[in-house]
Amino acid sequence: MSGPAMLAHLILERLSRRELERFPEPDLVMQDPTQVAAFVESGREDGVLAFTHFFHAAQITPLIRPGERVLDLACGPANQLARVAMLNPLAHFTGLDASPTMLEVARRTLRDAGVPNVQLMAGDMTHLHGVADGSMDCVVCTMSLHHLPDQSALQAAMGEMRRVLKPGGGLYVVDFGRLKRASTQRFFTLDRRNCQSEQFTRDYLHSLRAAFSLAELSSAAAVLSAGVLRFVTPLAPFMVVFKSAPRRALDPATELALRQQFARLSATQQQDFRVFARWFRGAGYALPCALWAA
Repeated sequence: MSGPAMLAHLILERLSRRELERFPEPDLVMQDPTQVAAFVESGREDGVLAFTHFFHAAQITPLIRPGERVLDLACGPANQLARVAMLNPLAHFTGLDASPTMLEVARRTLRDAGVPNVQLMAGDMTHLHGVADGSMDCVVCTMSLHHLPDQSALQAAMGEMRRVLKPGGGLYVVDFGRLKRASTQRFFTLDRRNCQSEQFTRDYLHSLRAAFSLAELSSAAAVLSAGVLRFVTPLAPFMVVFKSAPRRALDPATELALRQQFARLSATQQQDFRVFARWFRGAGYALPCALWAA
């Protein structure tokens, strides 16, 4: 993430008074093989999204206790899910997605990563048929809400999360917020264009244009428990997190695994991670442990 240029765009975002119109995703369920391949590639260890997957995995891990059941909504190709499951080997994960194509890719991702503690199921996050009330210790949904068609579906998804989560359970929901300026959307889309395919670049722009506004996300999240906190990237809602309080302290082995995962990121990914983490830290959203020397 290009710090100085990004800061200039964020300041202009902060000063802008207008709201951009929302344009829902052209394909609400990703099935096209070219799109799927581009998305999968971006999330691999050398992909442009690897640092964000690691960031969310680090933030999700303190919400999960050994032996618990975790539901990942709209898990896609399971790049994010695999990272979290590897950090929490004693927990039991279920990855749900509406796309049969994505679920098949997810099976390969988990198999190739040697992750045994995940099962997959087909389903719609707005109607979690077959998932009983209060049956999950933790519910996770990362970067998927913008695929929903409208605010009614957004509210339904949030309601289902609340329904299936046990009282006192862990919750982690994160997605893009809708930016105010088309030029800022284009900046984030093109900032790492040398590291991403043309198909991914097009899909990234569609995602930013399909993002719900901060007000829409907050309104839908009102159904969640009172203990859920909201964190927003300062100056502009590029990313919005709804998260319950930590449910365990990280043990030394998990902290070591996190530092090892950070060390495996490329130099560019590490720099992007630092910029991203510091940006969120400005909202009071710190990492659960130190990952690099000060």
